[in-house]
Amino acid sequence: MSKVPKQQWAFAARFRRRAFGWRSQPAITRVKEAVSEIKKAARKDPLLGAEGAVLLLEKLSPALEHVDSSSGAIGSAVWHAIQDLVPIIAETPAEDAVRTEWLERLWKAFEDDEIPYIESLGDFWGERCGSPQKSRAGRTR
Repeated sequence: MSKVPKQQWAFAARFRRRAFGWRSQPAITRVKEAVSEIKKAARKDPLLGAEGAVLLLEKLSPALEHVDSSSGAIGSAVWHAIQDLVPIIAETPAEDAVRTEWLERLWKAFEDDEIPYIESLGDFWGERCGSPQKSRAGRTR
């Protein structure tokens, strides 16, 4: 069974609940930095990159909870992040147990998305699953 290596992600400490207050620019910068960190890791170790992508997607909504989204800039930054992260998750060869764990974590983040920042994640459910069999067994919102 392939085990996901442990990683100390720089972004993880920055994306705690309500981390950014109301200002959108620092949050946008941190989202872009996190995606860059994950993409860099994924080039060396796809499994590690996919794990980082799942972790960031779990942390996004709680961290951005109080950010002013009236301009749409933060929503756009998150949308672009999802566009970059979904292929990392979907294209990474992972054993069924690992992929199932990722899907459960993503589903929980999707369900708990109150604002909703990661709602577009639902548009990629079949792609995230990594196989048609998992897609058919997936959930719909």
